[in-house]
Amino acid sequence: MKNIILTQFIVLLGGTIFAWFNFFRELASYLRNEACQTGCAVGVVNPIYTPCFYGAIFFLMALILSFIILTASARKG
Repeated sequence: MKNIILTQFIVLLGGTIFAWFNFFRELASYLRNEACQTGCAVGVVNPIYTPCFYGAIFFLMALILSFIILTASARKG
């Protein structure tokens, strides 16, 4: 069971890094007054309203929950 929890944490860590990388790329493009690069919805200008931002937030919440589960499982033994 511990291997599954650790694998889940590693996958979520990779997904979180990827999601925030894409969001910050969109934010940098927005601040340079360039067009959206990673497939924003039509008409969306501000990167806060893009799926990249919401995905990054949910990945971060899942990563935090996974970390809590991982540390509780390590304490349990």
